[in-house]
Amino acid sequence: MTDLKVGVMSFAHTHAIGYLAALAEMPGVEVRGSDPGGVSTGESLVELRGRDLADELGVSYLESYDELLAWRPDAVVVTSENARHRELVEAAAAAGAHILCEKPLATTWEDGIAIRDAVEAAGVMLMIAFPVRFASAFGKLRAAHDSGSLGQLYAIRGANNGMLPITRSWFTEPELSGGGAIVDHVVHIADMLEGLMGSAPVAVTAVANGTLHAARAQAETAALVTITYANGVVAGIDCSWSKPDTSAVWGGLTLDVAGTGGSVSIDFFGAAARGIAAETGLPIESRYGPDFDKAMLRTFVNAVRSGEQPQPDVHVGLRTLSIVLAAQESVATGRTVQVVGETAVVRQAG
Repeated sequence: MTDLKVGVMSFAHTHAIGYLAALAEMPGVEVRGSDPGGVSTGESLVELRGRDLADELGVSYLESYDELLAWRPDAVVVTSENARHRELVEAAAAAGAHILCEKPLATTWEDGIAIRDAVEAAGVMLMIAFPVRFASAFGKLRAAHDSGSLGQLYAIRGANNGMLPITRSWFTEPELSGGGAIVDHVVHIADMLEGLMGSAPVAVTAVANGTLHAARAQAETAALVTITYANGVVAGIDCSWSKPDTSAVWGGLTLDVAGTGGSVSIDFFGAAARGIAAETGLPIESRYGPDFDKAMLRTFVNAVRSGEQPQPDVHVGLRTLSIVLAAQESVATGRTVQVVGETAVVRQAG
């Protein structure tokens, strides 16, 4: 099999660790990374940045993005801070590389539209990194919905709760992240609802606060977001950073779907062996089952080889971003906010 050259731009997001490792294991894939300015803050894997992380994972490292793009990769994975997605996507697109971009697509509507225009002008594919979409349980849910066995859907409840991401502090700095828990967690469930129903979001109502971790975070840490879709479905999302620092795992994601023909409840990360550590009395948990990240990366790599646009694409990225921006505006104004479409005039969340 012909080698595929894949570059990873920035190790700012913790997902870069798993992506680098998974790509390095793939047959027929050569991976190189670059993380200019990345500084390690400790010795554990999640605290490593730059060459330190690349060396730990056995991945070739280049000092600058210019060097990485001069290598002429077939594709790149963008795992920078959210606010820096646009500049890296534009650079990769100009170099002719297909792109897997970490979620959310951007932090402003203007940047999201610019990303769409850049990849379309360059004729390259862009896929958004929403790995939970690739869970087998979600595939079964989609099959049940498509077969009509759930009847007409009318309500959905989702929860994406996690620990405060303290190992990468930029997650709680709005100028780099675009916000807090709403930005970090709403988009995963919004993507699954997009993939399940194919219906456009029309209105969002949201409430949020920063009570949890108030001394450590500069953005909202707890929020409830309600989305009304064009097909009449109402979805409620709990997107809080509510797991304590002592949690045995980072968090989890659940989805409850109700229709006139039946209902389905899924705990996407629920398969685990659980216990208590004798030395500390703290809970321990060892999760097992398929790796969603690897399934997503395989889909991306296969798409680059075939030239067929994978899902979720840049348009899904824009629709999920529009939900985040509407939720932020709803929190700020106390009102229900209509969702912006791709053809709308560019606006910032108030």
